[in-house]
Amino acid sequence: MGRIKNLECVKIGIAIGEFCVTVEMKYYSDKYFVRAGDILVADGHDPKVLMQVFCRAEGLLCGIEETLQLLRSVDSDLTIHGLSDGDPIESWEPVLTIEGSYAAFAHLETLYLGVLARGTRIATQTQAVVSAANGKAVLFFGARHDHYATQEADGYAALVAGASGIATDAQGSRQSLPGIGTVPHALIAAYGGDTVLASKKFVEFMPPGIPFIALVDFDNDCVNTSLAVAEALGARLSGVRLDTSKELIDASLQNDPSAQTGVNPALVRNVRNRLDESGYHSVEIVVSGGLTAARVQAFEDAGAPVDAYGVGSAILRNTGEFDFTADIVRVDGQPISKVGRALQTNDKLKLLVD
Repeated sequence: MGRIKNLECVKIGIAIGEFCVTVEMKYYSDKYFVRAGDILVADGHDPKVLMQVFCRAEGLLCGIEETLQLLRSVDSDLTIHGLSDGDPIESWEPVLTIEGSYAAFAHLETLYLGVLARGTRIATQTQAVVSAANGKAVLFFGARHDHYATQEADGYAALVAGASGIATDAQGSRQSLPGIGTVPHALIAAYGGDTVLASKKFVEFMPPGIPFIALVDFDNDCVNTSLAVAEALGARLSGVRLDTSKELIDASLQNDPSAQTGVNPALVRNVRNRLDESGYHSVEIVVSGGLTAARVQAFEDAGAPVDAYGVGSAILRNTGEFDFTADIVRVDGQPISKVGRALQTNDKLKLLVD
């Protein structure tokens, strides 16, 4: 019965307009924050606090803009100082302070800490790949590796960190960028496993302004498939994408006893050499498939002729301690905090909301 009541409250909140913000946010909040606010309101106790927020790890900050949207939803005057999305941060460095009625924003702590934690993780891990790519394009292909509801925030964080493109319209929505992408393996299969035919159908039915990058590993023969698509499409072909499974050795390498599985520098060189020999110098090469910052760095260290990297799950994995914590450090003008969590000054914080 209790769950039914909670769901009814959410529906009522949506139906009556602005109240839905409060109801929905409480619905997603740790219960003890909700109850803390309820107790203060019921008791008529309205302390003015200074809340300090920090991250446990160094990284690239992201999530401030969304946090501000959450805090602006409360019916109370808050003074907010903070850093900006895209700022580098040190571990334990204060990145945000919130000053005002604690009862007004107590229920938002779960939400803004989660927003900051995920955004900073995605941004930091994207930046690591971008740095490894040495100026070459990094395409964020993370949509299929997580719940679709995370796409807008994740795409925003990846772009803040320097990604050159995203896979879905949702990922690019906050920066008004469309998703990129051409032919999946499924379309090739739908055309009988004929990569050239599927590529021709893309060119036939999609707008001419969309750059076409052919996926060329369906037959595990990237060299010959790349050349076949280039010969069929000519100048309409912008690039080829190599996405060979890590369990397979491409046909062009199978006589090499030292050949690596999956996409690797030797395979990229084979494709580049064959395209160049046939006069297709302008066709670019995109590699994807289980890439990490370390693997991208290995391609660069080997001098592989890669033009862009498509990276997905490695950016989404939690490889660092990107937890954020919020502490009250002042109450009604007096220093009050948990031991070890006193107010720290940070001259880099800017006034964001007054």
